[in-house]
Amino acid sequence: MVKITGEYQGDLHCLAVHEPSGNILNTDAPKDNQGRGEAFSPTDLTATSFATCIATTMAMAARRQNVELRGLKFEVTKEMSVDAPRRIIRLAVQLWLPVAKTPELARILEHAAHNCPVHHSLHPSVEKPVTFHWAGE
Repeated sequence: MVKITGEYQGDLHCLAVHEPSGNILNTDAPKDNQGRGEAFSPTDLTATSFATCIATTMAMAARRQNVELRGLKFEVTKEMSVDAPRRIIRLAVQLWLPVAKTPELARILEHAAHNCPVHHSLHPSVEKPVTFHWAGE
């Protein structure tokens, strides 16, 4: 179990503290929803969580194969609904892997990407396409 504490600081800003490490995170509402966009929005954090969860889960699977994914790059694009209720409708992830594709490695890492905990935690209505760019392709 992990505890995160926080406080609403006014003007649509929140501060959150990761209790185990003491790391601090600030949020702001996005510019298109009454905020100033001065920090990650809560839905930006969802998108970030998705991409970093994919990268971390893939790195764990790669480690079991004695493969290092240091240098893996990712990009996640978040799309919000235009109708009510306001919600994330699509999180498109692109991954640039620092290793060459082999059939076995592709099977293992792509399976890991599509089965990270955040992927399984997101509502099924959220589109979650993942594109892999392998070194040398």
